[in-house]
Amino acid sequence: MSQPTPGCPAPVDEIHWPSLIAAVSAISAVGIAIGLGLPLLSSIMEKRGISSTLIGLNSAMAGVASMVAASFTTKFAHRHGVAPTMLWAVLLAAISAFGFYYITNFWLWFPLRVVFHGAITVLFILSEFWINATAPPAKRGFVLGIYGTVLSLGFLSGPLLFSILGSEGVLPFVVGAGVILLAAVPIFIARDESPVIDEKPDRHFMRYIFLVPTATAAVFIFGAVESGGLSLFTVYGTRSGFTESQAALLLTVMGVGNFIFQIPLGMLSDKIKDKRTLLSAMTVIGLIGALCLPMLVESWFLMAVVLLFWGGCVSGLYTVGLSHLGSRLQGSDLAAANAAFVFSYAVGTVAGPQVIGASMDVAGNNGFAWAIAGFFGLYVALSVVRIVLNPKRP
Repeated sequence: MSQPTPGCPAPVDEIHWPSLIAAVSAISAVGIAIGLGLPLLSSIMEKRGISSTLIGLNSAMAGVASMVAASFTTKFAHRHGVAPTMLWAVLLAAISAFGFYYITNFWLWFPLRVVFHGAITVLFILSEFWINATAPPAKRGFVLGIYGTVLSLGFLSGPLLFSILGSEGVLPFVVGAGVILLAAVPIFIARDESPVIDEKPDRHFMRYIFLVPTATAAVFIFGAVESGGLSLFTVYGTRSGFTESQAALLLTVMGVGNFIFQIPLGMLSDKIKDKRTLLSAMTVIGLIGALCLPMLVESWFLMAVVLLFWGGCVSGLYTVGLSHLGSRLQGSDLAAANAAFVFSYAVGTVAGPQVIGASMDVAGNNGFAWAIAGFFGLYVALSVVRIVLNPKRP
């Protein structure tokens, strides 16, 4: 474990609320921007007659942008400071959000996507680093549970805003950009409290994927299952005999589980020294839940109960994985590891829908459950190997 970097606030026993509010405001902007932006832009492209293939290709630029941004965020923040970098990212994200309204050339939306989602990713990485670096070690899971809950709430609020605002006119873009700009206020207020990256990380950020594989693999599985599940569950549900509204309601139940379990799981992780054990337990529950899905299609209620707890386990991979990362690393190493964490999440969001969709084509409707079970099974295997090889290493 690296030592705290000079100028980086030393861990304290109490929550420092200005820092927490600044980080939470940034992640709120991320959640709402993604939750509102993805359906808004897809709807506009469809109305303009863009093919589904090109819409999917343009949407995939979000993952590509995240991977690119992860490669330079830590270095940029080391050079210019964490809070200033976040403020520039807020400005770029807000300006590019307006750009989608004023730029009608479809092909220019590709570089615009890269700028928008790249800026959002910078906020994602640095807000995670900020909250992880300043959270009291004894309450890190609780603080990250708050952080994850707000992120989930942002993801839920975005589609709700879209359902209210629609896709016509400039209003949805004004609201989206306004939400992003509002995040700058608490960041600016707490700018002097932001952690300092005084030295460059000893390793390239990609090496942190393998330095803390239990954490980065957890967020990869989270990204894959969340994005793949959200993208294809309504297809799976309707093919299983549920109506479209019933399938959508089941998806909402899963989102509720994602929301309500973040803080309890974070608090539980504070009580457990080796967080790998909790991560493994959640993936085992996720694996069992996925394998049970084909047997539950006759009962909407039983499916809803399983999805409620299943959604909580999926979201817990993010919160507890991030807590595990913070317990292992500090300073510039933590900043680079957060970049690797978000990179792994982005790879998961690209891989999940592809693997699950292909599995449904090959194995039929139950391929949805088998593919998700496969993702969880891979993590269970990895965690068992890690715990066996490093039983005393938290």
